[in-house]
Amino acid sequence: MIRYLFLHAITTDMKKILFVLSILSSMIAFSQDETVMNLKKESEREIKKDPNDTSSKVWKTGGFFGLNAAQGSLSNWAAGGDKFSLAINGNLSTYAFYKKGKHSWDNTLDLNLGYMKTTSLGSRKNDDRIDLVSKYGYAISEKWNVGGLFNFRSQMFRGYTYDDDGNRTLSSNFLSPAYVLFSPGFEWKPNKDFSAFISPATVRWTVVMNDSLSNAGAYGVDAGKHIKTEFGAFASLNYRKEINKILSYKSRLDLYSNYLEKPQNVDLYWTNMLNMQLTKYLSVTYSLDMIYDDDAKLFGPDNTSPAMQVKSMLGVGFMFKF
Repeated sequence: MIRYLFLHAITTDMKKILFVLSILSSMIAFSQDETVMNLKKESEREIKKDPNDTSSKVWKTGGFFGLNAAQGSLSNWAAGGDKFSLAINGNLSTYAFYKKGKHSWDNTLDLNLGYMKTTSLGSRKNDDRIDLVSKYGYAISEKWNVGGLFNFRSQMFRGYTYDDDGNRTLSSNFLSPAYVLFSPGFEWKPNKDFSAFISPATVRWTVVMNDSLSNAGAYGVDAGKHIKTEFGAFASLNYRKEINKILSYKSRLDLYSNYLEKPQNVDLYWTNMLNMQLTKYLSVTYSLDMIYDDDAKLFGPDNTSPAMQVKSMLGVGFMFKF
């Protein structure tokens, strides 16, 4: 009898414990299901931007750095040529574009430097350029902006011209010349690849800080003066195209006519670059630059005439985009 009562008590207690455990497990399961459902709802909830949050991205920046090198050597070569030649060319191109509402601000900076050395000609600079363009625009329609353009163009190091005997004459230096241009005007952007900036009233300053070049009246400045002021019309045409994943093309054509002196002799500045990206860091680059400055009278039989300046370069080398 005692044994029966003992077993009955244990059985009753076990039933109570199992009942309590079943209730707890049901509560835990319900809680878990509710938590999972809440998490699912949160993950599917559409996130809306706070209207007071003004941290949207308005700047787009980037560019590329390229370095091309070529070296050659000859020994007992019947066809003739330089025993040694070395050419190195580097270019850095950066941009920073701002766009918010009707306001836009485009900035580009191009730095080019080239060096060559041969046994017959020695060491010479074959490329040197600083080119900064800053352009502001305010949209007045879908394809037209009104605004202003600033351009600074010069070089970093001394440059020389050479006669047939290899004698050299100083022709340029940093800020000799430099061109500073300010141009209010209108910009037409029919698509994302092409833009045309036009100004009928542009001020351009030609700067020659080197005393010897200034005293010679180089680049159109009055002898002994360092700055020449011009007023005229200006146009700048820009085209950028990603033709496919590996091929891209960039071109810029600037035209300037000086109202105050020989307006029919239009100055031209035209740069072109075609790039083929072979691998992540290996590319083939072809550039073609043309410059005509009616005041750059460094050519002809007596080195006193202007002429079309042409530079063409083909290179294979390293290119890093950022």
